Amino acid sequence: MQRLPRGRHGLSPEFVARNQRERLISGLIQALYEVGYHETTVSLIGQHAAVSKSDFYKHFESKDDCFVAAYDAAIDRIRQRVVAACEGAEGRSWPERLREAVGALLDLFDEEPALAGMALVEGLRAGRGVYDRYQAALESFVAILGDGAPRAPVGGEVPEATDEAVIGGIASLLGRRILDGEGNRLSELFPEIVEFTLSAYLGAEEARRIVSAG
Repeated sequence: MQRLPRGRHGLSPEFVARNQRERLISGLIQALYEVGYHETTVSLIGQHAAVSKSDFYKHFESKDDCFVAAYDAAIDRIRQRVVAACEGAEGRSWPERLREAVGALLDLFDEEPALAGMALVEGLRAGRGVYDRYQAALESFVAILGDGAPRAPVGGEVPEATDEAVIGGIASLLGRRILDGEGNRLSELFPEIVEFTLSAYLGAEEARRIVSAG
C-alpha cells in the first residue's frame, strides 16, 4: 500500500483517511505473517503501516476490530480473484473452469503468502467472531465450486455435502502447508488439488486422466 507524500499534498481528508485505513489493514496482515496473532500489537501494526497509534484509534477500536476488517478484506480479494478466473473461462467445461479457479487461487497465495496465512490460519486463532467469518467464507466458495458441477456422473449421484466437503478439504490442506512453512509454494499443490476435487465428482480414474492430459 503506497504511503502518502510528506508535507503539504493537497489530498482530501477523505482520501487520507481511506489510505490510512487500507495501510493499517495491510500492516496487520504483514504483522500477523511475521509474528502471529497473539504477538501482533497495535504499535507493530502502526509501524508496518507508518501510521501513528493515535491515528490507528481513529479508524479502529482495537486490534480485534482491525483484524475483522482485514479478514473481510482478505476474503473479498481472494473471492474476486477466483470469480474473475471463472468468468474468464466462461463457456468452457466445468473441469476447465475449475482448473482456472484453482490456478488463480494458488498463484495469488504464492504472490502474497501473508494473505494466505490471514485467510487460512489466523482466522482460526482470533476467536469465535472471526471463526464464524471463516465458516461463512468457506460457504461462499461452496457456491462457486458447485456452479455447473456434475451431480450425477457415471456410477451414481454426487452426495449433497460434496461441495462443502471439498472446499473444507482444500482449506485444511493449504492451512497445514502454511503452518509447515510452505506458504509461498502452494502452487505446487495444483495437480493434487485439481485431482482431489475432480475425483469427488467424476471418479478417480477420469480425474487422473484430465490432470495427466493437462
